[in-house]
Amino acid sequence: MNDSIEERPTPAPGNTRPGGRTARTRAAVRDAVLTGLSEHGYPALTVEYVAEHSGVHKTTLYRRWGSVEGLLADALDLASEDAWTPPDTGSLSGDLRALAHEVVGAFGDPAAGAAPTAFIGAAFQSPRAAEALHAFYTERFRRCEVVVTRAVARGEAPWGTDANAVVQGVSAPLFLRLFITREPIDGALADQAARAVLAGVEAGAYVPA
Repeated sequence: MNDSIEERPTPAPGNTRPGGRTARTRAAVRDAVLTGLSEHGYPALTVEYVAEHSGVHKTTLYRRWGSVEGLLADALDLASEDAWTPPDTGSLSGDLRALAHEVVGAFGDPAAGAAPTAFIGAAFQSPRAAEALHAFYTERFRRCEVVVTRAVARGEAPWGTDANAVVQGVSAPLFLRLFITREPIDGALADQAARAVLAGVEAGAYVPA
């Protein structure tokens, strides 16, 4: 096995500057976790698999991550550290539509959606993965709230509109079809979800009573 990434012990994930040895190790481990989830699913993912495909010795993986659950949680933590920002099209209608289409882009294609779908599946089997997934989407939705803040400032949404409820409302029907009814999603459904939420915003349905 190639141990070149782990020539010596390194600090806990996230404790060194970006681009350092720890960052490279976390990225390699994250990529191996994603590959394993995509190819085999959570039940078949093992520390040995991650070690073989990341080049990080399994004793290091056990020491730093503890278990497959720890590997999953850190992979999601690393994903949440990205620089992703929500779309800014200049209108609430355009922003909601763009957000909905991002969900379709991430999950609609079976190959592209295999890893994120497997992450969500793992959350039903692992309490720690469920906590990490909750934290990931809490942060994602928090970043999206600016879409509504801008809309209120432009006069497109009533003051007091619940920004978090709005951005969750856009993805909710898409996730329902993906993970509950197991139906395909596409651009037309994304547009429909965005229009429905926009109509609710304009009608004041997202302003708490």
